[in-house]
Amino acid sequence: MKKLLGVAAAATAATVVFAGTASAEASFSGNVALTSDYVFRGISQSDSDIAIQGGFDYSNDIGVPIYAGAWASSIDFGLDGTVEVDVYAGFKPMLGPVTFDIGVIGYFYPGLDGSFDADMVELKVGAGISPAEGLDITGAVFYSPDFTFTVGDDSGLYAEIKAAYAIPSTPFTVSGAFGNQDVDVANYYGAAGDNYTTWNIGGSASFYGFGADLRYFDTDLDPDLIGPSGDDVSDGRVVLTISRAL
Repeated sequence: MKKLLGVAAAATAATVVFAGTASAEASFSGNVALTSDYVFRGISQSDSDIAIQGGFDYSNDIGVPIYAGAWASSIDFGLDGTVEVDVYAGFKPMLGPVTFDIGVIGYFYPGLDGSFDADMVELKVGAGISPAEGLDITGAVFYSPDFTFTVGDDSGLYAEIKAAYAIPSTPFTVSGAFGNQDVDVANYYGAAGDNYTTWNIGGSASFYGFGADLRYFDTDLDPDLIGPSGDDVSDGRVVLTISRAL
């Protein structure tokens, strides 16, 4: 899941999005991407293999800014379903220097046997500030009342803080994130328990409608999680994502 669920990500392997403005207030954007590994919250969703991704977004700045969009990625859980589809919407009110982000995200796995109870919905509450030119700091909490792959109404809570710095007069941005995922199910991650910390750091660049992101992901899950092919899907890894604006 944009699990890496990402969000996405998730930054998700972060997909660079370039918006085309339809009017002074509304904008539409689309993107496609190829990533060496779809990682969501530190865990590979593509069994440490490449993934194809894409999505589109709408935003409108009339009054309180609102947004909506959809995103999809190939996945490999060793099950019948091979696609994840995320649908999201929200609004971004401002209070002084703080921009809030209040929204909802749905994660869906078409083709996956419903008995796995993989589909889930998360509520998001975030806030961000720009204390200096080019520097953005954001924090967010994601809550799901019925976390993916749980039996019954078992909740999940993810909290994350991110920082990004756009280097002046260049197309480059450096960024990183630190988060913690907790699931209200004993031993949800096997012997590693029901709680883990994840982090990532990397850089991105945009040029001629293309984007590139090179990022290191890791978690403190111990023992590590093993994917369908026998690979460790929760250990440290470097991921390269190439994207294109539509």
